[in-house]
Amino acid sequence: MGVVLCDLLCSSIERLNDFRDFTKPLILVSLILFFLRNKNKLSAIVTRLLFFGLLFSLIGDVLLLFAVRAQLFFMMGLFAFLIAHIMYILIFLEKRNKQQKNTIFLMFTILYGIALFCLLYRGLGKLLIPVIIYMIVILLMSNASYLRKNSVSQVSYNQVFYGALFFMLSDSVLAYTEFCKPLFVQNIWIMISYAIAQLLIVKGILNQGKQVN
Repeated sequence: MGVVLCDLLCSSIERLNDFRDFTKPLILVSLILFFLRNKNKLSAIVTRLLFFGLLFSLIGDVLLLFAVRAQLFFMMGLFAFLIAHIMYILIFLEKRNKQQKNTIFLMFTILYGIALFCLLYRGLGKLLIPVIIYMIVILLMSNASYLRKNSVSQVSYNQVFYGALFFMLSDSVLAYTEFCKPLFVQNIWIMISYAIAQLLIVKGILNQGKQVN
């Protein structure tokens, strides 16, 4: 939490902005170290997938720091997070409850995606197709998190599910500020929701070995 607060401070005070080159990546670095210290009860495949999900998130964070210099960095950052979300989808589906239906939640995420796309459409330009692909993948990620219900402990399910929702929120705010218009203290909203999302997902996966309630 202290690392996140440092990053928020550096993003909010102009003369400290340059320090974000260190504070922003440090959020994922610290989370990766936390995960590696507590991964003992996870299977080898889940450990690898989560590690690479966090690693590609870290790469995405670094690339987005340079997005103001060239759109190519934004596209590369988008691709890195796309890979991270695919890693998360594979992890979530590994504990999928085949009896669990997600019809209502699926409809909700589809409507949410359509509404967000309508807001972003005019500003997408050459990034239209990459953003559509990214939106589909993150909506699939949230649905995959939903399908873990009753196949893992309630604590694990809640943490991962709410983490996925916070990820959707963070990416939605980021997309809105990137393609529509700036928001008041936008970096605070983006980074708080993003940090919560990543932490909840990691803790939820670490807790999935507990007894199902």
